[in-house]
Amino acid sequence: MQQLILGSSSPFRAELLAKLGLLFDAVSPDIDEQALPGEDATKLVQRLSEQKAQAIALNHPDALIIGSDQVAVLDGSILGKPGNHQNAVQQLQAASGRTVQFLTGLALFNSKTGEMQSVVEPFEVSFRTLSLEQIDFYLKQEQPYQCAGSFKSEGFGISLFSKLEGNDPNTLIGLPLIRLIAMLQKQGIDVLQPKQSKH
Repeated sequence: MQQLILGSSSPFRAELLAKLGLLFDAVSPDIDEQALPGEDATKLVQRLSEQKAQAIALNHPDALIIGSDQVAVLDGSILGKPGNHQNAVQQLQAASGRTVQFLTGLALFNSKTGEMQSVVEPFEVSFRTLSLEQIDFYLKQEQPYQCAGSFKSEGFGISLFSKLEGNDPNTLIGLPLIRLIAMLQKQGIDVLQPKQSKH
């Protein structure tokens, strides 16, 4: 079997991929993640997912490489990582009582054959109407300042939501496993077949 590489430094993505029981290595890609002029959120996450996989392929010429990228979108604007408490308060106040769309790009690149598969998987999060006190309490508990949208859905962030809508709950954490399983199948890897050992 070809080496499987997760092109991400995210421990949450690694935990998700480990659920599939496949041997894999995690390698952090080094690319510029700035949007291009006029580039919308869907094109941005698809391009970055593919570029992350291709960047890792330079040092791994015979591997299956998973790239992924995610943005949160409110009113057509991309919500970045807040970076600090004040920005996070502003993001959550803007999202309060509203629906935020998360777009997760997923790419699987076979660096041996040059075959690229990529998709963008949407997921919608409806926020409860939140008071400033509730927002402040949440942020001090979890400090999600390096998370797009200012929350961790896999943690205490679930307390902020009234509804989640999407095809795969793993998408919100950053790795759409249902789509990934289908991509791996096309490369001859069936996760429902016996494997050598787990990661």
